[in-house]
Amino acid sequence: MEPKENALQLFQEGYACSQSILLAFSEQVGMDRETAKGISSAFGGGMGRLRKTCGVLTGSFMVLGMKYGNTEPHDMESKLHTYHLVQELTERFKEKHGETDCRNLLLKHVSEKQIEKREHHRKICDEFVRDGAEILSEILEEQSRCRL
Repeated sequence: MEPKENALQLFQEGYACSQSILLAFSEQVGMDRETAKGISSAFGGGMGRLRKTCGVLTGSFMVLGMKYGNTEPHDMESKLHTYHLVQELTERFKEKHGETDCRNLLLKHVSEKQIEKREHHRKICDEFVRDGAEILSEILEEQSRCRL
């Protein structure tokens, strides 16, 4: 199964948006599923349901960090490359959806009251999970072609 379909399926099974993304890509970045579930669990709902940065993005950032991030404090090349990829992913997501914050993304579809009651968010967020996984897949593919 392709990561974007896998991410959507995981989200529909009840995993948070951030978990769905990291789990769908965990094998590609050498992370076991249990670690992926745990480490990404606090980032759903815009970081612990604070409705800040969308969990699709934070989950994607974790994937990019695992794949390309620096593991040594003075490895500025890897650090800056990863930051560039995070910015690129965020820009593409924003081009598609106009926002990057969970609250603002949801407010395009439901009222503030419905957000607080957590009504309809699963159906609305399917699109964000699918699109985020697709954008992340594209970036990973582009990077693999560049490194050949």
